Amino acid sequence: MNRSGLKTTGLICLLLCSLYASAQKAARIHNKAILIDGHNDVTSASVVRGRDITEPQPDRHTDLPRWKKGGLDVQFFSIFTGPVAQNPKGVYADAMDQIDSLEALVHRHPQQLMLAKSYQEIQRGIKQKKLVALIGVEGGHMIENNLNKLDSLQKRGMRYLTLTWNNSNAWATSALDETLHADTLQHKGLTAFGKSVVQRLNQLGVLVDLSHTGEQTFYDAIAASTKPVILSHSSVYNLCPVFRNVKDDQIRAVAKNGGVICINFYSGFISRKFDQKLASLSEPVKKQFIDSVSRQTGDSQQALAQWDRYFKKEMEAARPTLSDLADHIDYIVKLVGDDYVGIGSDYDGIGSVPIGLEDVSTYPRITAELLKRGYSKKSIRKILGGNVLRVIRASF
Repeated sequence: MNRSGLKTTGLICLLLCSLYASAQKAARIHNKAILIDGHNDVTSASVVRGRDITEPQPDRHTDLPRWKKGGLDVQFFSIFTGPVAQNPKGVYADAMDQIDSLEALVHRHPQQLMLAKSYQEIQRGIKQKKLVALIGVEGGHMIENNLNKLDSLQKRGMRYLTLTWNNSNAWATSALDETLHADTLQHKGLTAFGKSVVQRLNQLGVLVDLSHTGEQTFYDAIAASTKPVILSHSSVYNLCPVFRNVKDDQIRAVAKNGGVICINFYSGFISRKFDQKLASLSEPVKKQFIDSVSRQTGDSQQALAQWDRYFKKEMEAARPTLSDLADHIDYIVKLVGDDYVGIGSDYDGIGSVPIGLEDVSTYPRITAELLKRGYSKKSIRKILGGNVLRVIRASF
């Protein structure tokens, strides 16, 4: 081998050694950090349907083996039902049914899972190397305008209440309604009862979750809360201007409050390109496509199948990357510092995720990306879970 070849080989070896060292460093940081995910919908997507998520669930984002691979320590399990109840007794009964299902899962696997209701229990579960489950109730409509039902949910283990889902309720307006249906709202923001809900949550040591809330509700709740708030699964409006993301002044308000914003992984909340592509493939476009193919082939089922293939191909090409998601973390850190951002994947509640974050086993890639961007070990540990743990400690 000539001198030039030896030099090239040496450079390749140095590069490989550097990459290996970086990977090892990222793995060490990730494994020592406490990793907390602020939002996962596996309860309503799988657990309540009788699936045993301690076994592999290849058609879902989430199961315990992949959680372990991803290094997750603490998971907020979303208790979610839409505005139309599944249980004939109502949406509060839906919430209770889902908590029953989660408790039964934990009871069947006490060596692997633990349901925590306090900061001390969280710490104990982490030391025992169990996956610590926390309950987050997603949607204030589930208290059915009744503080006694709020109290009951807290006793069952509710550790945050998302004041609204996409639907507004009698006492708080949602981001969707404040954005698209402002003219038809009977009120905007929190009512007097809504403010009493926030105050009661503070008294009970339950986090006030402002993901999904409209801007007026957001600011009313920040003003009413005496404790740090959480946004369990929201991203940055300035990078992807959709109704569910938070604007710069909202980010500053969370920082002033001492709260935390947990970044949502949904492609449409991370990438403007993805959101625009989705909008361009609307129902009228779908109908036009199917009608055109049907006229050519005389087969409406074939036309629908062609549309499905076309839609999936177009949306797959528009998926954001892990780097795009890290940009949202970067944005908040640069705006207000590294104390106010966390992880809130929304796995099993979303239809598309960034390339490289296909399921719950992939969290270590976030650590590697942040390390590559020059984040310190201290900052990475805050972002992965330290910031959420601080807010928990101040509230529970």
